[in-house]
Amino acid sequence: MMISVRTSTARDLTWTGLSEPDYEVLSTLVELPETTSSLHRQAAKMGWSRSRLSRHASRMESRGLIRRAPDPDDGRGCLLVLTKDGRDALRNATPTHLESVRRHFADRLGPEDLDDVLRIAGKLTSDEGAKGGGEDA
Repeated sequence: MMISVRTSTARDLTWTGLSEPDYEVLSTLVELPETTSSLHRQAAKMGWSRSRLSRHASRMESRGLIRRAPDPDDGRGCLLVLTKDGRDALRNATPTHLESVRRHFADRLGPEDLDDVLRIAGKLTSDEGAKGGGEDA
């Protein structure tokens, strides 16, 4: 199910000039203070390896969507900084992404289905559930 939704939304995003990984990087950076994150912290947040994010960040940097800056807390690391072009690209792509998620996912479910999805997602993302100590464990 998730693969189908993700594939469909990724296909829709291509019309905006962003890939699904581009959108994920930009949308997680924009949530942060000063729209900046260490590469290490950003990779962990996204569930990516640092190597994967570093390679993808290089491609995004060459397109002007982000820039790298030295990380004052880690001499070997770098900061990923959202640029104006990156913010503009995200702003332009967001309506397409939201419409796509609605069309391929939310609009296909009834209110009870959406309640179930939220309930299940809560179990899967809770710290207690991750440790295997949820109420149903």
